[in-house]
Amino acid sequence: MKKLNIKPLGDRVVIEPAPAEEKTETGIIIPDTAKEKPQRGTVLAVPESKDSEVTVKVGDKVLYGKYAGTEINIDGNDYLIMSESDILAVI
Repeated sequence: MKKLNIKPLGDRVVIEPAPAEEKTETGIIIPDTAKEKPQRGTVLAVPESKDSEVTVKVGDKVLYGKYAGTEINIDGNDYLIMSESDILAVI
């Protein structure tokens, strides 16, 4: 599990998106222009405030909307910051 020096505020969480699929199930390689944005990822950070009622926790695998969150880049890695309400399910 990666350790981030970022503390989300309010009901926001930091998510590491899963890598985009490189191949189809039948082995066809997907070109970069046809790859879909991932809609699943791992929660890396949640608010530390006792007042926040975030129900997900660090390490949860989650599904979220295709265009949910704000993309950020920290130390060359891409992450998403999104409101917990943008998370559709814990898997």
